[in-house]
Amino acid sequence: MENAYLLSAFKTISFIYDVITYPVYLILQQPWNKKHKSKQIKSDITKFDDHTIIIKTLSKPSSNHLTLVKDKIDTLQKVFQYAVHKYTDSYCLGTRDVLAEEDEVQRNGRIFKKYVMGDYRWMTFTEVDKASDNFGNALVSLGQKPKENIAIFAETRAEWMISVQGCFKQNIPVVTLYATLGEDAIAHGINETEVTIVITSHDLLPKFKKILQLTPRVKTLIYMEDQLAETNTSGYKEGVEIISFKSILKRGSEYTVTEKHLPINSDIAIVMYTSGSTGVPKGVNLTHTNLISTLKAFTDAIDIDYKKDVFMGYLPLAHVFELLGELACLLCGIRIGYSTPLTMIDTSSKIKRGTKGDAAVLKPTVMTAVPLILDRIYKGINEKVSSGTTLQKTLFKFAFEYKSKWLERGFQTPLINMFVFKKTSALLGGRIRFILCGGAPLSPETHTLIKICLCENVQQGYGLTETSSCGSAMSRDDMSTGRVGAPLTVNDFMLVSWEEGSYRITDKPYPRGELIIGGDNISPGYYKNPEKTKEEFFEKDGKWWFKTGDIGQLEPDGAIKIIDRKKDLVKLQGGEYVSLGKVESQLKTCPVVDNICIYGNPFHMYTIALVVPNRHHLIDMAKKLNIENVNEVSIEELFSNKKLEKAVADELAAHGRKNKLERFEIPTEIIICNDVWTPDNNLVTAAFKIKRREIYDKYKVQIDNLYQF
Repeated sequence: MENAYLLSAFKTISFIYDVITYPVYLILQQPWNKKHKSKQIKSDITKFDDHTIIIKTLSKPSSNHLTLVKDKIDTLQKVFQYAVHKYTDSYCLGTRDVLAEEDEVQRNGRIFKKYVMGDYRWMTFTEVDKASDNFGNALVSLGQKPKENIAIFAETRAEWMISVQGCFKQNIPVVTLYATLGEDAIAHGINETEVTIVITSHDLLPKFKKILQLTPRVKTLIYMEDQLAETNTSGYKEGVEIISFKSILKRGSEYTVTEKHLPINSDIAIVMYTSGSTGVPKGVNLTHTNLISTLKAFTDAIDIDYKKDVFMGYLPLAHVFELLGELACLLCGIRIGYSTPLTMIDTSSKIKRGTKGDAAVLKPTVMTAVPLILDRIYKGINEKVSSGTTLQKTLFKFAFEYKSKWLERGFQTPLINMFVFKKTSALLGGRIRFILCGGAPLSPETHTLIKICLCENVQQGYGLTETSSCGSAMSRDDMSTGRVGAPLTVNDFMLVSWEEGSYRITDKPYPRGELIIGGDNISPGYYKNPEKTKEEFFEKDGKWWFKTGDIGQLEPDGAIKIIDRKKDLVKLQGGEYVSLGKVESQLKTCPVVDNICIYGNPFHMYTIALVVPNRHHLIDMAKKLNIENVNEVSIEELFSNKKLEKAVADELAAHGRKNKLERFEIPTEIIICNDVWTPDNNLVTAAFKIKRREIYDKYKVQIDNLYQF
C-alpha cells in the first residue's frame, strides 16, 4: 500500500512538472528532429536476384576520412606521424600510478591484497613518438628484420601501444596473442608465425618457463615492468635473453638505424589470433589497407572531439576492436588513459576500500565495451536497486519508466538525470557520453538500461577479426535497440538466402539471410591456412568478401538486425529449429544467471541449459525457499539441491516467456555449474565468448544423465 501511495505521489508531481516544462523543452530540445533522424533510411539495396541482396550505406565520409584519402595516409605508421605532427605536445597515453599494495581485512576475516593508487601520468604525442622510435631501433639492434614477425603477449597498457607503433615504423608485422590464452595456444601462435622475439609483461613472464620448452625459435623476451615488484628473470630456458622494457628503450636511444624500412599499404601489419571458440586459434592476416579502411569507417560512424574527449582503454589490445578503437582516438588526438577490470571502478577487486577506481580519477567521456561488461553493469545496478529501501526502489522504478518514456519521444530529462541517474553515471566517472559496443549481440534490455542509467549514446556495432572489426554500426541518431545499424562507408553487405535454416531474402515483411561482407577491410585470409581461407573468403565483382556465418534481417529503414548464427542452429526431434545463441542472449539477462550455455540434441524434443549462477541471487533464492543452513552448506551441496534447481528452472522459464521465447526454445532441464567459466579453465574465449565444445565435454556425463530420464 505504501508503495502505491509513493508511486502515486511521484506521478502527480511529475505530471505538474511536465505540464509546466513541456513547452520549454519542446522549443529547446526539438524532439521531432531527433525522431526524424532516427527514422531516416540508412542504406540502399543496389542489386537483387533470386537469392542475393547487396546493401550499401547512404552515409557520407567524414572530414577525417577525407583527410586520410587526400593526404595519402595509407599505413598505420603514417597515421601516427600525422597525429604527432598535429597534436605534438597534447596528452597521448596515460598510466595510473600504483603507490603501494596493502593487506585489507575483509568482514569474514580473509585478507586480500589491495592497491593504493595515485593520479594518471601522461606522455605527450611527441614523447610516445620518441619512445616508439627507440623501441623500433632496439628491435633492429637485436637482429629483427623487416617483414619478420614479432609477438606481443601482454595486457592492455601504454607499453603495448608504444611497442606496436615501434614495430609499424620498422615494417615488422605484429602477432597478437590474448593475455588469457592457454600455454598450448600461445605456443601454437608463436611457432606457426616463426617468432624469435616475444614482448610480454611482468605478470605473464612466468608462463614462459613452460612455453619456452615448446617454442624453440624464441631467443629474446622483452617484458614490461611492474610498478612495485622487481621481476625475477632466473629459472628460464638457457640461451634466451630476457630484457626489461626500460632497458630496450635505452638501448634503442643509443642505436642508430642506418636504413629505414617503412611499410607500404599492402604489407601485413598484424597477424591477429582469434580467441577460438572452436579448435585452435586461427591467425588472421590484416594489412595496413585493411586497418586504415576501418579507421576511415570508425571516424565516419562515431562523434569524437580531441579538445574534450578522454578514452578509457581496458579491453584486450590483442582484439582488433579495441586496437582500432584506440588507433581512431590517436588519429583524432584523443588521449587514452589505461585501466584494467581489476581497478576500473571503486568496487573493483584490487581497489582499496574507500579509495577511487580508475574511472573516478580519469573521468572518461568515451569507451568501447563488449556485451559481457555491459551485462555485468546491468546486473550490478539491478542488484543494488533490489537491496535498497522501499522508497529507493519505488523512486528508481518510477524514474526509469519516466526517462524511458520521454527518451522514446525524443526528449532528454535533465532533472531526473540530476537527482536519480547522477549516481549510476558516477559508476564510470560521471562524464561518459558515448559507448561503442561490439564483439557480440547486445540484448535490448541491457542496451536500454545502459542508455538510461549511464550514457544515452550507446552505439552497437558489428564486425569480425576477418573484417578488421568493421562491418556495420548504428547511426548516432538511431534511437532503437537490438540492431547493429547499416553497413559502414568502406564495405558492402551481401544478404544470401540460407535454405537449410529457412532464411530467405524473399521473406516477408523482412528479407533474411547469411551476412557476407565485402570491401577493403576484408583480410586477405588466414595465416598459413589456404584451405580455410578458400572456404571462408571469395572474390566477386572485383571485391574481396568474407562469409560471416551470421544471419541478418534487413529492417525497413535499411539497418541490420542479427537474428541467428548458422553454427548455433539445432534441429530438435520434433522438427523445430532452435537458435542456441538467440536463446542464450535472452536468458543471460535473467537475474539468477551469470553465464549460460544451451545444449540441444537432435534425437530429443527439448534443450538443456547449463547455468553458471549468480551466487548472491542463488543464496537469496535458497533462503526464500527455507532451505536449511544455507550459509553453512558447501557450494556443491547447495547447487545440487533439487528444490533450488527447480526454482532456478522456473525462473528461467518465466524469463524466457517474458522475452517471447517459443515453448520449444525454453530449456526443460538445467544443470547448475559449480565452476565459474573463465579463459583460464578454457570454457570461454579471451573475449569471454562461450566455448561450446569444451563446455559440452566438461558436463557430458550430466547432460547424458538428463537425457536418459
